[in-house]
Amino acid sequence: MILSPVAFTAPAEAHGGRGHVQKLVKAVSGKNVKKHLWALQAIANAHGGTRVSGTPGFDASRDYVAHKLRRAGYDVTIQPFAFTFDGYITPPVLKRTSGEQKTYTYGFFSDYVAMQDSPAGSVSGTLQAVDLVLPPGPAANSSSSGCEASDFAGFTAGNIALMQRGTCNFRIKVDNAIAAGASAAIVFNEGQPGRTEIDLNPTLGGPGVTIPSFFTSFEVGNELAATAGTTVQMNWDPIVETRTTYNVIAQSRKGDPDNVVMLGAHLDSVQEGPGINDNGSGSAGILEVALQMARTKPKNQLRFAFWGAEEFGLLGSQHYVNALTPEERAKIGLYLNFDMIASPNYTFGIYDGDGDAFGTAGPAGSDVIEEDFEKFFAGRGLPFTATAFTGRSDYGPFIAVGIPSGGLFTGAEVLKTEAEAAIFGGTAGIPLDPCYHSVCDTIRNISDRALDVNSDAIATLAGTYAFDTGTIGATAPAPAARSAEEAHAHTHEPADSAS
Repeated sequence: MILSPVAFTAPAEAHGGRGHVQKLVKAVSGKNVKKHLWALQAIANAHGGTRVSGTPGFDASRDYVAHKLRRAGYDVTIQPFAFTFDGYITPPVLKRTSGEQKTYTYGFFSDYVAMQDSPAGSVSGTLQAVDLVLPPGPAANSSSSGCEASDFAGFTAGNIALMQRGTCNFRIKVDNAIAAGASAAIVFNEGQPGRTEIDLNPTLGGPGVTIPSFFTSFEVGNELAATAGTTVQMNWDPIVETRTTYNVIAQSRKGDPDNVVMLGAHLDSVQEGPGINDNGSGSAGILEVALQMARTKPKNQLRFAFWGAEEFGLLGSQHYVNALTPEERAKIGLYLNFDMIASPNYTFGIYDGDGDAFGTAGPAGSDVIEEDFEKFFAGRGLPFTATAFTGRSDYGPFIAVGIPSGGLFTGAEVLKTEAEAAIFGGTAGIPLDPCYHSVCDTIRNISDRALDVNSDAIATLAGTYAFDTGTIGATAPAPAARSAEEAHAHTHEPADSAS
């Protein structure tokens, strides 16, 4: 559902009119918010291009945020927790080294990933196609590439096996490649509609594989298969270990501690890049709002959270919620979440609190939050659209325990539609954020306009709820529609698939 601008009453007016809100919005300028993004970019540049949890880049991001908030007068808590870091030591490599050389981009929403349970390895060699079906057949599993030992008849030992998804699971394909003497394996998606991108979590089903094994999009595999004798370089250097990361929690020293207005954003990036849109943008937005609100005397207590390890499965926010007593949970009047608010090909997305667009409502009061955000955009004559409570960001643990929630989202890997382009501008047919979870998610990857508008929206609702939460929480929170386990699931990481 996309709504064009219509006349609404501004949320501050709906809750009694607050002149301080206009002053706050004016103070929270996009220029000031972007200064924090420049700082996070500099931190990433100084720490290997990433701010992923469990690394010095994240720790420096933590220190930057905590220092700013302490100087502003907040009570700041650094909350440590242990987690399983599942990443790599040296950057992955998939590079075509013959003909026109080309380096491919690592990541689930990019060109290739290492298969789960792939061992480490650094290999250079000649690709050898194994029983490919190109162009792909009309139905899924028309390819049986690599499923039989006979598919490897004539395979040259030491070559890299290039196989196509279909019919049997990945482990069978790779085991057959190993038996044929392959030095490495590449499996690419099959090519039918819905089987083109890296939209799954390719797994080898456990240890025992002895060669590095990658999974690529159909486009990459088809390109690699186009020329016989193509040579490639591969490198995979994984690490899985327990590390410590942190949440940063800042609380106002004034305001009713029995009615907490809480805002949150994850501070970590993926390992592949600096994460300036995902989610430097949300972190910078709530940081600047917190700094500008530091001199106010709110009626309700304010709490700002900067989560660690979101990219590993909402771990920071889940740890925080799990550590709260029932009494502490009951004191949180509402939670607002901001994850990606400056996507370069943006839409203005508002979480579907009442469930009328996607059929899954948030806890009671979430509908009011959605309506108040709608009033902000409509008051500016801006279109907006609903975005689903999918459980893929840090509101998940809060709605799972019945806390009214809402927030904004400008989009990730989903392609912009023609209808959205007509209403919001931008380019149809490409992702809302083409650099999502990628090395190019830098300061050059953001929309200044989306950042400015959404920061104003954050300021408007934070400034309003600081003094009046209206009917939010007037009734007991309804049970969440999903379980805590479902809320914990991180759908940035697609589900497993075997064939």
